Amino acid sequence: MGNWIQDMFGTDKALIGLCHFLALPGDPRYDEDGGMEKVYEAARTDVLALQEGGIDGIHFSNEFSMPYMLQAKLETVAAMAELIGELKRDVRVPFGCNVISDPKAGVALCAVTGAGFIRGTFTGAYATNMGICNSEGGECARLRHYLGRDDLKFIYYVKPESSGDLGGRDAVESMKAAYFLDKPDALCVAGPVAGKKSDAQLMARVREAFPDSVIFANTGVNPNTIGELFTYANAAFVGTYLKKDGVFENAVDPERVKRLMDQANQLRK
Repeated sequence: MGNWIQDMFGTDKALIGLCHFLALPGDPRYDEDGGMEKVYEAARTDVLALQEGGIDGIHFSNEFSMPYMLQAKLETVAAMAELIGELKRDVRVPFGCNVISDPKAGVALCAVTGAGFIRGTFTGAYATNMGICNSEGGECARLRHYLGRDDLKFIYYVKPESSGDLGGRDAVESMKAAYFLDKPDALCVAGPVAGKKSDAQLMARVREAFPDSVIFANTGVNPNTIGELFTYANAAFVGTYLKKDGVFENAVDPERVKRLMDQANQLRK
């Protein structure tokens, strides 16, 4: 499958900053008074802060569309498409996106916005906080092909956050069949929830089982953990640490971005 990280991001150890959209139209926490203009301005501020700090890539997500749904509403996907279409004018690094818990909607969103990568649950069946998640990797792969985006990189969760395999299968063992059949572009290892360190022990097992795969760390990346995680991972998604004071709900702090990127650059030498 090859290490496409170098080709896309210009480094073999890439950090992807998360741009979390505020609640969107139809979401319970949507700010009717501020409207889409407020969502756009907050997202643009985060994009500019991430780039000012030197981030390698950006990933857009409807993080504040809480409580999440296994099938996204049409208005959610439409709002995200409008936002990303506007934000692209300021984006100077490779970007990806996903619609939380709805990978098919995410693939469509990536296709129309020109995103280069998507993370999601493309294999397995899981008990989640939203109910039973029955992944539709075959549908997603066919949609990607139908929309003419065979170049879109699929990043497979080895085990989605806050979930359990319905059959009680070991995460690495169950991924072996998907890896053989689906040929995922990358594997993604997360912690239990946002901001909590990715499971380094699981990541080590994934690296041993799939030595040629691109591997992403998905949660809990910060200056204290990046060294260990980059021992196994080719790239990492970073969200909570980059926010002001490390608080999930806050805006991105360019100084925290720079601090993490400085640490990453030391490890790249």
